[in-house]
Amino acid sequence: MRQITAQIVEQMDQNDELASFKKEFYTRDESIYLDGNSLGLLSKRAEQSLFDVLNDWKEHGIDGWMGGKYPWFTLSEKLAEKLSLLVGAEDKEVIVTGSTTVNLHQLVATFFEPKNGRTKILADELTFPSDIYGLQSQLKLKGLNPDTDLIQVGSKNGLTLDEQDIIDKMTEDVALILLPSVLYRSGQLLDIERLTREAHKRNIPIGFDLCHSIGALPHELSKWGVDFAFWCNYKYVNAGPGGVGGLYVNKNHFTKTPGLSGWFGSKKETQFDMDHHFDAENSAGGFQIGTPHMLSTAPLIGSLTIFEEAKIDRIRTKSLKLTTLLMDLLNQEIENEFTIVNPLDDKRRGGHVALMHNDAARICKALKENGIVPDFRAPNIIRLAPVALYNSYSDVYEAVQILSKIMNNREYEKYENKREVIA
Repeated sequence: MRQITAQIVEQMDQNDELASFKKEFYTRDESIYLDGNSLGLLSKRAEQSLFDVLNDWKEHGIDGWMGGKYPWFTLSEKLAEKLSLLVGAEDKEVIVTGSTTVNLHQLVATFFEPKNGRTKILADELTFPSDIYGLQSQLKLKGLNPDTDLIQVGSKNGLTLDEQDIIDKMTEDVALILLPSVLYRSGQLLDIERLTREAHKRNIPIGFDLCHSIGALPHELSKWGVDFAFWCNYKYVNAGPGGVGGLYVNKNHFTKTPGLSGWFGSKKETQFDMDHHFDAENSAGGFQIGTPHMLSTAPLIGSLTIFEEAKIDRIRTKSLKLTTLLMDLLNQEIENEFTIVNPLDDKRRGGHVALMHNDAARICKALKENGIVPDFRAPNIIRLAPVALYNSYSDVYEAVQILSKIMNNREYEKYENKREVIA
């Protein structure tokens, strides 16, 4: 492989068709932000749309529900039209609502129907802990035992999963499958289409947590026949800390009664009749529970206009180039210091690079001290996420030069090898 130089990287930036979007975001000249897979940066459009919704509240009061720049009553549905493009779904199969775990509870309560010897939920041992907490609680609510009725597919190396191992666990006593699209530590992208096909061969509904893939790569949920999915929007979609989440329900399931009914899932034309008979909207909107959180929804308005212009396919293309450059530079500049644990194959990798090192926690501290914002995941993983919308190829080059200096000079040794409260 040819030597990667600063001049080569500069040329990559000059040829970058998404380069102009960097100025849309609040970045800091003195630092390089590589933690967008944990919390995306604020864009100027998201800031403005938040101000706009605040102004509607200020100017219109209660009339903001039907008036103002972005009428609140239908905002979740309007935004779902744009968000559906990121997950490959029809407009009505998506709704902007809730949070990751609230939406998990809603969808599992709806799709998990233990009966006729099918009582188990199939998940994996590497998924984000909150998903497991939610599944354990749903089993308990059905009078089942999480110790025996929650199956977690094991990993051969503690970092990645083998799809065949998952398929082998799709036994006749499984009533529901819930998996991540991308593993949060290693960045492995699962084969959603294959897993969905195999689940349906066995008449098992299957859903996915898209938190670590939405906004970083395209999906085809409708085409693949996925039954349901949910996600946050504060990572790659840049909707802000605690920003409202989203969920998807395949149109074949619109007639299902939501497991957790609430008045904002009612049909719009009858919602304010205040009748005690719940008449669910015949769309993903029927799976809403409470009143939309307008101030945590507002930044998504501006953020999604950026995705409309940038296009998710172009974002994915640049993302793969960024992570490939990062891995190539690591091998060139700091060979043998780290173990790259994410898949190397473009088709199997999400939006971040995962490095394993016994001193990972204090290396992250040294990086921050040197103006690089990484992410640590216990016990020994450094996650670096160059985000296509606001990171340049030069950002990646400079970050690796700084990491090389830290390792060569052993600067990390002055820090305790212990994570901060927020890793």
